[in-house]
Amino acid sequence: MSDPEQPRPISIDSALIALADPTRRAVIEFLCKRPCALVDVAAAMLPVSRPAVAQHLKVLEQAGLVSQRRDRKVDFYAVNGEMLAVLKSYFSALRDLPPESNDPLLRAAVPSWRRFRRS
Repeated sequence: MSDPEQPRPISIDSALIALADPTRRAVIEFLCKRPCALVDVAAAMLPVSRPAVAQHLKVLEQAGLVSQRRDRKVDFYAVNGEMLAVLKSYFSALRDLPPESNDPLLRAAVPSWRRFRRS
């Protein structure tokens, strides 16, 4: 059985899947401007219901994009800057590949390819 206090490993795949939804991207953008926003505040600012925002936040949290903390009976949410940095690094590495590197396996192994290319 896994320890609930143990952080899960960061997965780029789950983050990208979560960000495929435009409403979740809007929630992330909202939280980037207003860290630790309440679900009620987010629902008031976005054109979706409170339960919908709560569900989107749950998906974003499971993907490692958002963290939650409880203060008394109120849940606060903030963007996980570590995951955003991982995504930024991932896309930067893809951008740095030469145009002729269209092999999917090679692109999946970006760090290995970059080391190989420099030698």
